[in-house]
Amino acid sequence: MRASDSDRDRVAEQLREALAEGRLTAEEHAERLDAVYQAKTYAELAPIVEDLPATGGVRPPEVGPAVRDDLPPPQSGTPNIVAIFSGADRRGRWLIESQTNVVAVCGGVELDLRQAVLSRREVTINIVNVMGGVQITVPPGVRVVNSIAAVLGGTSVPPEDTVDASAPVVRLTGFNLLGGVDVKRRTADGTDLSGKPDHRTLHEEQRRIHREFREKQREIHREFRDRQRQLRRRRRG
Repeated sequence: MRASDSDRDRVAEQLREALAEGRLTAEEHAERLDAVYQAKTYAELAPIVEDLPATGGVRPPEVGPAVRDDLPPPQSGTPNIVAIFSGADRRGRWLIESQTNVVAVCGGVELDLRQAVLSRREVTINIVNVMGGVQITVPPGVRVVNSIAAVLGGTSVPPEDTVDASAPVVRLTGFNLLGGVDVKRRTADGTDLSGKPDHRTLHEEQRRIHREFREKQREIHREFRDRQRQLRRRRRG
């Protein structure tokens, strides 16, 4: 019988637990995870976890809905996404590693997680954003935990929409300087559930932050010039 995406995700979760318990090395976990997302039937899934305890094997459900087998396996790529004076994006059905690194310097990055597959229940996206913009779209039921440090920049995260302790978690870390990180919660059909201001409002807010930064720079320069004048007067005196 053909295996479904939820079956493959369930086996991937078993492998993640085995890796956390030290039953698998990182290389074994990566090798078996690739085999999971290439498997099309239960017969191909079962051998992947048959030597791991407390898995109960992989068996087709006795009664269940029709299984979709028309979805392609997730595309795995480099976990490093860089946009320097340029743009980069990830969308569609792609595999999110345990940690993804995003660097945006005067550039823009868009990450669409609505069809993505998480390699484990909690993943981390580490962002270094300097005068750039990073937009992340998450589906309903995914928790977003923000730990990004910001200097004259901003990170916007939608409110939680689930209290399920077992819900997937996307943890945001990194540094934001004179830029913006915007997380939206949208359904598959594009309905925005974030309750956020539109792009014009966000653009005006970013312009306000830049004005405040320039004014602070001018104030520091004025203080520096005043100090220099005072020192010159003391020397002359």
